[in-house]
Amino acid sequence: MDKDSILFDDKSFSDLLRDVYNNTKKKENQINTLIDQLKPLIRNMTDASLMVPLIKEYLEISVKNDDNLVRLTAIIQRLLVVSGKSDKGDELGLSETERKQLLEEAQSLMDKSS
Repeated sequence: MDKDSILFDDKSFSDLLRDVYNNTKKKENQINTLIDQLKPLIRNMTDASLMVPLIKEYLEISVKNDDNLVRLTAIIQRLLVVSGKSDKGDELGLSETERKQLLEEAQSLMDKSS
């Protein structure tokens, strides 16, 4: 298995890494835009006390979604490394139980992010 092997649907490891990067950049722009749009609405401390929790919640949701993608990427990267070692005859590969556990964790993360 290499970085261009299809993992699921039409996604390869390279595609997954690209998605993580693009999502991070997109969210950064969205957050900056959101804050810029809310700035004119904040005129006093009461307004700020209403807006800040909304921004915080938005940021937390964004971080959780990104965290799931990063975890999934780490699992797949580990599988790629182990696959590469076992292809070369290296005995440091994962047992069948470890592989099954990693795949189950990856599936669980994909289900959570859906």
